[in-house]
Parts: sequence; structure tokens; C-alpha cells
Amino acid sequence: MIDAGAIADDRVGPTARKRSVGVRVGAVTVGGGAPVVVQSMTNTDTADIEGTARQVAALARAGSELVRITVDRDEAAAAVPHIRDRLAQMNVDVPLVGDFHYIGHKLLADHPACAEALAKYRINPGNVGFKDKKDRQFSAIVETAIQYGKAVRIGANWGSLDQDLLTVLMDENARSSKPVDARAVTREALVRSALYSAERAEELGLSRDRIILSAKVSAVQDLIAVYRTLASRCDYAIHLGLTEAGMGSKGIVASSAALGILLQDGIGDTIRVSLTPEPGGDRSVEVKVAQEILQTMGFRTFVPLVAACPGCGRTTSTVFQELARDIQNYIHVEMPNWKTLYPGVENLNVAVMGCIVNGPGESKHADIGISLPGTGETPSAPVFIDGQKALTLRGPNIAAEFKQLVDDYIIRRYGVAKQSAAE
Repeated sequence: MIDAGAIADDRVGPTARKRSVGVRVGAVTVGGGAPVVVQSMTNTDTADIEGTARQVAALARAGSELVRITVDRDEAAAAVPHIRDRLAQMNVDVPLVGDFHYIGHKLLADHPACAEALAKYRINPGNVGFKDKKDRQFSAIVETAIQYGKAVRIGANWGSLDQDLLTVLMDENARSSKPVDARAVTREALVRSALYSAERAEELGLSRDRIILSAKVSAVQDLIAVYRTLASRCDYAIHLGLTEAGMGSKGIVASSAALGILLQDGIGDTIRVSLTPEPGGDRSVEVKVAQEILQTMGFRTFVPLVAACPGCGRTTSTVFQELARDIQNYIHVEMPNWKTLYPGVENLNVAVMGCIVNGPGESKHADIGISLPGTGETPSAPVFIDGQKALTLRGPNIAAEFKQLVDDYIIRRYGVAKQSAAE
């Protein structure tokens, strides 16, 4: 006999998030129990005000809740407040994060309007300065953040690690009676670099609720090890990201594997998927992938899910593939409007199945689903709504008729939700 209590105890779900200090970045909260935040970064020349504003707007409309921009020289710093103002004209309200390296202290001092316009400053302790200048220049950025009430992400990076710290740890390891391999020492240096810098920022007066930490590497196993260690040693809000993830499926798979494991461990308050776009490609793909990681794992819901079978020898017709594609594309195009018109529509589940084997069952589990005929099956397509067979479609217009049924379902179910909320 099956023990129902034992089944319930064995259910697998996301691990409870590790409690971190909440950080306000503009109107967005990172950490402190808030939902995991999606962010992205532009690849435009920040000095190009119109081009950068348009890309920020595209990323924000795709769902990026924070957008980072490069601030690498005077022209870029001078452009930042104008980018913010241009975004306001476009009705885009997304916090901007300034990415500073090498001369961030000088740029912030010379361009106070930039310092004020940004919601957060990103500092890499490995290249904020060198030798005796390091603490002075780091301190200058932190003091500016305090002056303007801004958050700071202290982002250690495998590719630009603090070499002085790494040398010290390597020497200590060499003298140890039980030395570890060099890769483990490097991981430890990343963690310590972030923590030491956070400690110094607090000494300067930056409160813990203004600090976010990251320690990014480009290898999946290293990333998992580094962030598990970092999370075990602090309660700062944590930004997750596999740096230089790569292009196409490689970057998507690597980021999904690394971030998925850490999120399942309860680690991470904000994420970025650092994909290399195709030449002239859509930068917002990285936003979509980040959303899909969070939604697939059950942490957040952004868009309706479309379940579709992969196809096999029973489905030589491409009708179900075309319909699944059309429905998915339709959903992504309409979501900006649907969010306003139909609150809760992001929780919708649609199924587009290709034959009788799993089609009816999967369609019953969806809010609305269709089971298309496979090779040799009767040319009819039962439609299931809320778990019940509602009707059967036949003829050459099945795809168009089903899309209309999806539209009608959304209006009927989620339009009522909006009306009830208004009342």
C-alpha cells in the first residue's frame, strides 16, 4: 500500500532561499526575500546616447529589471544622465548600473550628474587600482556611493583577480603541510577578494543594505564551488552569473547548468546570463534565457508556458511544430499588452501535442491544450479546456481556430480577474 505521507515528504522543490540582506537598487529590491531579479548589460558605446537608450529600452521591455552600462571614459560618463532622461521620454523606468573599471573613481568625481543618475555602481576589486592606489581609489568610489545613496556591487572576476591577494594565498599554500591545487587557491582568492572589499566598504560607512557581491568565473564547476563558499560565509545579497558563458547553445547550457544548481541550493538574489550574441544579433536573448531558467525551476513566472512534444515517427506532419511555434511567438509578442489587460496571464499553461499517445493526457493537464492527429490517425484534433474535452477541430483551419480559442480563454479567465481587482 502506498504511504501518502511518505510521498508528500519526498516531493522535490526548490530549496528555500538563503536569507540575505535586502538591497534597494532604484525601485528594485535585490535580496531580503524578494524574487530573484533578472538583469542584463548593453553592448553599445555608452557615449551614443540614442543607441544606448534604445538598447536599454529593448532589454527592459524584454524583462530585464536592471540594466548595466559601460562607463569607461569621460564621454560615456557625460552621456549617462542624458540616457536616463531619454529613457524617461520613452516611458522606460529601469535602474541603470554603471560598470566601472580602472578610472571609476575619477569619472564619478568629474561627472557628478553621472554619479547621481546611476542606481548602482559595479566595482571590480581586481582592477580598481594597483599597489598603494588600490585602497584610495576603491574608497573614493565607495564614498561617492555613500554621498549619493547608491548601491554597490563588488564583483570579483576570475579574469581580473587581485594578483597581490592571489600571490599571498599561493605562498601560504606552498608552505602548508597539506597544500591544495592551484585552482582551489584561486577560487579561495576570489571569495576573499569579494569579502575583504565588502568589509572595507563597511568600514568606510557603506551599510550592508547597499552591498551586493559576486565572484564570477567561466567554468561551471568552479562557479558552483565559489558561490557555495561565498554564500556560506556571508549574508550579503548575491549576484549570480557565469562570465563569458559563450555563444548559442553552449552559453545557454553552461549558464543553465551552473545557475540552476546554485538556485536550487537557495543561492542567488539576482542573475545575468552572459551570452555572446551573433553578429548583429538580439541582445535581449540573454534576458529571455534568464527568465526561462527561473520559470522552469519554479522561482518566478514571466510568460505562459507552451508544452509541445518533440515529434517522432508518428508525427510526420509539421502542423504541431508550426502551431507550437506560432503560439509561443504570439505569446511573446502579446505579453507586454497582456500584462496590463489580463493580470495573472503569465500563469497560463498551453499544450500543443502531435499525436494520440500523450496528446490527450498532456492537454488535460494544461489550462488549454490541443492534440493534433499523428500519421494515420483520424484527421481530428480534440481541444481540452480546464481538464475537460471541450470540442474537436477539423479541417484546414485548425491552427487559426485554436489560436482564437486561446485568445477567448485568456479574455474569459484573466479579464474577469482584472474586473474583480478593479471592483
